[in-house]
Amino acid sequence: MTVAYPRKFNNSLSARDILKRVVSDREIHLVTLNRYRYNEQRSCKDLTELIEQLNGNPPELIRDLSHHINDESRHALWLTDLLVDLGGPLDTPPGVSYIDEFNRLIDRETYTTAEDGVIAALAAINVTEKRGCEFFSAHIHALKAAPQTEENIQIRETIEKIFPEETGHVRWGTRQLAKIAAKSPAHRQKVETAKRKFVAIEQAAYESGMDIMFGAELRRANNLMDVANTLPLWERPQYLMARLPETLLDPELQKVRMTAAQKAWDRDPQAFVTKFI
Repeated sequence: MTVAYPRKFNNSLSARDILKRVVSDREIHLVTLNRYRYNEQRSCKDLTELIEQLNGNPPELIRDLSHHINDESRHALWLTDLLVDLGGPLDTPPGVSYIDEFNRLIDRETYTTAEDGVIAALAAINVTEKRGCEFFSAHIHALKAAPQTEENIQIRETIEKIFPEETGHVRWGTRQLAKIAAKSPAHRQKVETAKRKFVAIEQAAYESGMDIMFGAELRRANNLMDVANTLPLWERPQYLMARLPETLLDPELQKVRMTAAQKAWDRDPQAFVTKFI
């Protein structure tokens, strides 16, 4: 089967590039840790909703998802304790939400069977867990290279507890998809299609939360087209019509831009004028 890995931001910045910059700025570092906490917390809610949708079948998957929720809630707890110790934020992270954008791009209305929904859910979990592993690995690497302050060591030790369990989630999802694909050529095709689709959805969601520069709307539209191109031809027009207006006219993106500009001005007005004006 196809093996898909997260791509760089705008095909240029790797997770290591990003985290190297993050750990050098304490405010941004704490916000990043809060994003981790929020994502772990939200995944508990999303996985619980999936269990409710499955309504008891198949039992083995319900059991595995319940263990997954337990892991994610523990990760959220560890990160919450860490942020409280460091005096960091525990609110909803600012900016375009990766999770909300990911969910917005899913075409749930096209799932005609319960099995289609299961394949989609497993593909979605697998690709998002891979992104999480990429960032946790890069974060640990950046912290090892950073000054070994008590705070940086505490942060690294927390992430090092989470990282192995997240890699376990990736292996579990890969095995589950492989089991379904092995049932028949038709199942294999369904799994491959779902993996391609959710790789495109994840990349689009990831970049939407990172890219606030002018022209971001057009780049988001291009990413939306990449997702649409994974769909059957007859589904593409409806998919684009439903999602393109919000992609091009997202008020949250404008709000984030204004907030970022204000912070840049507050930090260094001269640099702001030189760079942006």
